[in-house]
Amino acid sequence: MSQNGIETIVIVGAGQAGASAILELRANKYEGKIILVGDETHLPYERPPLSKDVILKPEETKIEILSEEKLAELGVEHIRGNGVVKIHSDAKTVELKNGEIVAFDKLLLATGGAARRLPNFDALGKHVYTLRNLEDSQALVPVLQAGRRIVLIGGGVIGLELASSARSKDCIVTVIEMGPMVMGRSSPRVLSEFLLAQQRLAGVDVRLSTSIADCKLDGEEVVITLEGGEELRADAVVYGIGIVPNAQLAVDAGLDVDFAIKVNDNCQTSHPDIYAAGDVATQLRDCGNHRRVETWENANLQAGIFARHVMDVEHPTPNPAWFWTDQLNINYQFVGDMAASEWMVRGEIKPELAAESSFVLFGVTDGVIVGGITVNAAKEMRHLKKLISKNAAFEADKYLDLSQDLRKLVK
Repeated sequence: MSQNGIETIVIVGAGQAGASAILELRANKYEGKIILVGDETHLPYERPPLSKDVILKPEETKIEILSEEKLAELGVEHIRGNGVVKIHSDAKTVELKNGEIVAFDKLLLATGGAARRLPNFDALGKHVYTLRNLEDSQALVPVLQAGRRIVLIGGGVIGLELASSARSKDCIVTVIEMGPMVMGRSSPRVLSEFLLAQQRLAGVDVRLSTSIADCKLDGEEVVITLEGGEELRADAVVYGIGIVPNAQLAVDAGLDVDFAIKVNDNCQTSHPDIYAAGDVATQLRDCGNHRRVETWENANLQAGIFARHVMDVEHPTPNPAWFWTDQLNINYQFVGDMAASEWMVRGEIKPELAAESSFVLFGVTDGVIVGGITVNAAKEMRHLKKLISKNAAFEADKYLDLSQDLRKLVK
């Protein structure tokens, strides 16, 4: 049955954005055909657990988003292990790896990203790993064993989560970060210092502002030479220095691409019937610039925008950007602008007692609450989101007073 002139939607990429788009389309009563195309052989799955539970509790961890039964119930044709190799935008078809041609009325590119490579380490082959998909995570399970020396290159979210997982398995862990802060792209200095303290208290050797001069194999060891001449020897190296959007299909199809696929506020590319969402998309923001956001939540949001635009359903008012990370048994949640000009603490930061304590950070710019962070205080996150959404003025005597219930202050 055709709706709004749309009969077939093809979704390329069976990850978070692709699965969310399916759920949103059917929730909005789309009755046309949906074809989900993935180059992996798996059912759609979530990626956040790959650096944590999949490694720590592989037998217990379920990461499927949509089961075979659910896909059948939603009336989705799922093509697995047979990815798209070419988009014929004028003909509105995609060509699969096996040569099959699939026609579309609307196309969503949700192809995600690939690990940014370090060719010198890749050339070593053995004992060098990245973490981007389920196979990568499963490959690390036998690697992260007690007493093994693990060097992690990159002190971002993935690097710190892997450091946490490796320490919980009693590995000897070193983190090498070129920048002056851990999680420098996604957290303010006050929290970065707390994160660093937690890693060091857990026994992780974190090297900041550190560059690598060389790497080589010496038997079963990886030898890393730092810029100052120091040598580190490791049983395994895992690097995570960001991702490269999987945008080549869009480039070859003549779509507007810079580093990622450029989309408007409706997630449309330069071709009106081709959309993009998730890590592969850089979206036009209210500020007039294109910006790419690598979070679980953003993949869901953009998938929803695509589905509602296709269905001609109004978009709800967007919530401020939110993401989370779990490290060393501590939950951190972030919302809004992490580049706020100043940060105020509700509660007390106690690095040595982190597991038993909690606090909230308010990010303030020009007297307005624009960002927020909770540390072991997840129940306060909804209140921070509300304050940011309504551009609340920051009043220190109210918001930093622990005797006052934050929930009641938001009303």
